[in-house]
Amino acid sequence: MKITVLGSCAAWPEPGRACAGFLVEHAGFRLVLDLGFGTLPRLLALCPNGAVDAVVITHQHSDHCVDLNGLLRVRHYGERTFDRIPLYCPPGVAELVDSLEPEPRLTELFDVHELPGSHKVGPFELTSVELPHYVTNAGIRLHAAHRTVAYTGDTGPSERLAELGREADLYIMDATLQNQPDGPRNVLSAEEAGYWAAQAQARRLLLTHFWPGNDRGVSLRQAAAHFTGELLAADEGLVIDLG
Repeated sequence: MKITVLGSCAAWPEPGRACAGFLVEHAGFRLVLDLGFGTLPRLLALCPNGAVDAVVITHQHSDHCVDLNGLLRVRHYGERTFDRIPLYCPPGVAELVDSLEPEPRLTELFDVHELPGSHKVGPFELTSVELPHYVTNAGIRLHAAHRTVAYTGDTGPSERLAELGREADLYIMDATLQNQPDGPRNVLSAEEAGYWAAQAQARRLLLTHFWPGNDRGVSLRQAAAHFTGELLAADEGLVIDLG
């Protein structure tokens, strides 16, 4: 199983980067996790003509799903011999993509399945749980062949983070902030990501969703205050091989 980072920025992409997106490959199956601004060109370099087997979107914010419209256009106007793509997402994602233009409609080429929920997706067992955010956000857990990848999408602090990433081989976590603001909020700091990954006893932690302009080295140091396992910062093109 291997994971390729398509994008790592929060809100909008820094020059040369993209927003949230990951490609997960196992046993010849290609699953995309989120498709934010700027992720599609990187995906097409790896999967020509948009030849992916499934797409999972955590929530309806544009920095996580807007390039789903681009993938729809690739498949609508380009190669039409591929099978329909299973799409797993919370309510609102399809409506947001369809609001961008009158046609094509997402359901012409995608089979939409609702999250949170549990599904068999190719070789993966997909389970998900709702995490606190401004809109419905599904934290994702993918398991196949004794390997587990967990991904928070965007989330505020929650006890559910420990269970979502329980003993994951790779825990991909929101690390938007570099401070600890008071009061409730709906994104994590890098230090909190380290804390919850430690609570989950995850084997590797991949920080992502960095606010544009943040020094990622600082985020790594903050997460390391709690997490003592292998610690990485998402970087466009980074490939993580889980064996």
